[in-house]
Formats: sequence, structure tokens, C-alpha cells
Amino acid sequence: MRHSFFGGIHPDDGKRLAAASPITALPAPDQVVIPMSMHIGAACTPTVQKGDDVRLGQVIGRSEAAVSVPIHASVSGTVTAVEPRLHPNGQTVMSVVIANDHQDRLDETVRSHAAEVEADPKRLLPLIKETGIVGMGGATFPAHVKLSSALGKVDTFIINAAECEPYITSDHRTLLEHPEEVLAGIRYILKLLELPKAVLAVEGNKQDAIEGLRAKLAGSSDVELMVLRVRYPQGAEKQLIQTVTGRQVPPGGLPADVGCIVMNAFTCYTVCRMVQTGLPSVERVVTVSGPGIESPSNLLCRVGTPVRALIEAAGGFKGETNKVLMGGPMMGSAIFDLDVPVMRGTNGVLAFHAEQNKAKENPACIRCGRCVAACPMHLQPLYLYAFERKGDVAGLKKLNATDCIECGCCAWSCPGRLQLVQAIRNAKALIKRSS
Repeated sequence: MRHSFFGGIHPDDGKRLAAASPITALPAPDQVVIPMSMHIGAACTPTVQKGDDVRLGQVIGRSEAAVSVPIHASVSGTVTAVEPRLHPNGQTVMSVVIANDHQDRLDETVRSHAAEVEADPKRLLPLIKETGIVGMGGATFPAHVKLSSALGKVDTFIINAAECEPYITSDHRTLLEHPEEVLAGIRYILKLLELPKAVLAVEGNKQDAIEGLRAKLAGSSDVELMVLRVRYPQGAEKQLIQTVTGRQVPPGGLPADVGCIVMNAFTCYTVCRMVQTGLPSVERVVTVSGPGIESPSNLLCRVGTPVRALIEAAGGFKGETNKVLMGGPMMGSAIFDLDVPVMRGTNGVLAFHAEQNKAKENPACIRCGRCVAACPMHLQPLYLYAFERKGDVAGLKKLNATDCIECGCCAWSCPGRLQLVQAIRNAKALIKRSS
């Protein structure tokens, strides 16, 4: 049974630009730059040094922290540098630079794990950790940590295929072109969780993928396909849980607190690929789209590939591009250097013209309350904005600023064009520094 969540908006989804573009494998570049920080949790320490020969799938970074995963070489070749390089977040991060020998020599650890996982589904958990699988919907939270916290505590497994961010179609194309792998990954995880059924939640603007999944699931009882009404930010974890189950995750709570676990569809695809081939998390599908792209595309590329290579493969820029985003227009981040690398959580690269920029030089609140009506977390963005401007940490805590999921609904709804998301991000930083 479908339910509904509070707030939300209906922006132009822009998916028509790339939705019909099949996934195309982008040749691995001559050089990859692999940051040691590509996930939520502790950054890794490089385990290789300049001059080392590395193989595809070899561990090149590791951390002993509980919330972290290893990082692997996405090509075979020679390490040419271990040094700080520019990260998509605008900071410099320790990175491993590999000159690609274009031979894709596999590391000895890259082998099928299907027999051992079939024999003992619990083997899946350490394999997911060791192969660096994280949430591929953009959150990049280590998958083994999420699964560990859910074992024996949840009764509902939800696969997030809502893909509600405008323009992004990488999950859509994966569902359409690789349904068997997605479903196999779901079933591996189902056995690990010891649950009888999963819910695959897809928004209704992916009709061709929905029809294909229905055909694949005919006669099956272990995966329920739930088609959702299109609404942003339905793909946010807490909102999706409420839509699918009617349960509300309490403030500061986790999905497991209401008996749920949510995994992204591409994460399930990656789990399948890992089990069947042994390949760790070294590639992903990226949508390259937006009004500023000549030929919007969905590209399968290696982690560490420069964004510039993706844009060139999609025909380059169209017209005078004003802004390039990594991620979607609602929650993505602007990048100022096209040589930053694709990471595990990169699902989109978007380009926009100046006319798409609605920012104002001197924004002003007109007290219309639209941001409050749109907020899916029941927050009051206009007051959070005002308290952040005053540096009122007590007021920000009282209004639960840390519950904000930074979905951008408030900013999209604001006729005064206040920079609400940036203000609330800063408010969270103020709260963190004060504690």
C-alpha cells in the first residue's frame, strides 16, 4: 500500500534529455586520480607508493576505523603519485594517481564469490566491506555498516529506485538494461537479512523500466514492485520509508528504529557484480546531462576518471555554460575544475546556462511560508535562515536544524530566492562546533 510524505515539490524533472540514451562504456582514461576519501566515515591511508605496480581491483587505501571501507585501483598500471589532489568538494585530499597500462590485469582477489555466498549468505557481509561497496545513490554510507545494524532488527527491505533528482537517469537505465543483476543483488541481500520479501520502489516516470521489471518478476513472490507517484524528494530515505510503509523515522532516528532498511538500486547491482565476478566498487553509471550538454548520455566509467572526459564523451558543452554540477540540481555541488575525478557516489554531471540561474544579488524573505509548506521534514527554513544569520545556536537547536536533509525544496519554493540550503548547512556547522 502506498502512503504519502509531508511537503515536497514537483520540479521539471528534465529526464527526457538522457532517459533514452543507452548506457555506453567509456574507455578507461590514461590516468586515474583516486581520492582516499570517497565515503561517509574515516578517510583511508594509502597502502601503495610511487612506482608500485598495481592491478585492477587491488586495495590501494585502507582504514581500521569501524565506519570506512577500502579503496581499490580502478585500472592496472603504475602509481605515479601519492599526494593531495583536488576533490569534488573543493578541498585537496590525499589521492593515488595511477598511469593506466590499458591491460586491466586483475588482482588475485578478483574472483567469483557466488558459490561461497550461496553456501553461506552471511559471507556476503565481509565481502561487501572488503570490496568497498557504499550507498551508490549519493550518500556513500558504507553498506556493510548499514546491513550490520539491520540484522535481526528489520522486517522491511526497501530498494530505492525512485531517482527523484531532476535530470539523473543512471538508475533508470540500469533498471532497464540490467534488471537481472539488480534483482540478483536484491536476492543476495534478502538472504543475508533473512527476510521473505523486498519492496522495489520506482517512480512512475520510468515506465519502460517498470514494464521490464514486471515481466522479470512475473510469478515471483520475493520482490514486490511498487510504482510511486512522481514527487521530489521521494528518494530521500525517510520520505521513501513513509511512502512505502506509512512509518515515520523519529527525529535523530535511523530506519532500523522503525524496522526498515533502504538500499539504492545501483548498490544492489554492484553487489551482484561483486558476488558473480569479484569486481570491487571501481565503476559506476553517470548521467551527463542538462541544457548545457550537447548529447546527454549515460556513461559507465571507472572511478577516478576526470569529469572532463565524461563531458567530452557527451559531445562537449552546448552554448555558454554557466555552471557544472556533480550530482543533481537539487542536492548536487558546483565544481570549478573539470579535472576532478568521478567517485563511487557520482551519479550525475550536469551543465547549465546562465538563464537557468535564478539567484538574486540581494534576496529577501517575503514571509509567504512556502518553504515551510514544502519542507518534508516539518522544519521552518525561514526561521533557521534568520537564526543562522544571527549565529543563534540555541535557536537553531530548538528548531531541529540538524534534521534538515538538504533536499533544496525550501530554496526551490522561495520567491525571494534566499540561499536557504547554504544557510542551513552553515547552521549545522555552527551546532557541530558548539558541541
